Amino acid sequence: MNSNKLAARYFGVFFIIAFISYGAGSGIIASVADAPESLSNIYANKSSIALAVVLAALIHSFVNVGLPVIMFPILKSTNVRYTYAYLSAGISATVVLISGTVFSLLLMPLSDAHHAMGSESPEYFETLRILCVKGGFYAYQLGMAVWGIGGLFLTTLLYQSRIVPRFLPVWGFIGYIIFIAGTIIELFGYGYGVQLALSGGLFEIVLSIWLITKGFNTGTINTKKVV
Repeated sequence: MNSNKLAARYFGVFFIIAFISYGAGSGIIASVADAPESLSNIYANKSSIALAVVLAALIHSFVNVGLPVIMFPILKSTNVRYTYAYLSAGISATVVLISGTVFSLLLMPLSDAHHAMGSESPEYFETLRILCVKGGFYAYQLGMAVWGIGGLFLTTLLYQSRIVPRFLPVWGFIGYIIFIAGTIIELFGYGYGVQLALSGGLFEIVLSIWLITKGFNTGTINTKKVV
């Protein structure tokens, strides 16, 4: 029971760290890369870009993969196939999101070349900047869509296992469906992804706080037949 309580707290803390680290990292990149005179601004704030990549690629990746790893021994007795699916989705989403940060890193040598050439910098440098920013944006949307699919498996497992109150996974399942829809419509150029992510994001915060403070319902752990 102590190990399960510790796992619940780790899961809750990891969820919050994942939420904050990628949000902060992507926010920093957007504030630097989308500012007026962007390439000059990127050159002057390369340390901010580097910090953002550390947050979004290194810290986020560690905790993002850690989430399904923590839950694997707890949920596999409920439905082993869904548990592997959740683990696979977590790893896949993380790989896609890491690829998005590579586009952000490419902004740094591009800004170096722009600064070195000064006023003679060709106009296509701005096009390359836009491509890097858009590449990161599309990678984020695709990664979040995969993460949302993983969330559907997670909430199904939470509902079946009853290790948390059932209203939480029901809320989360609906929230992730809306969230996935938001990422898809963003790919078609409709900017409603943030609004449609609110329900799923709030679920993750509430679930994290619940697990940190309440933990799992240990009476239901390991009582389900492996499917």
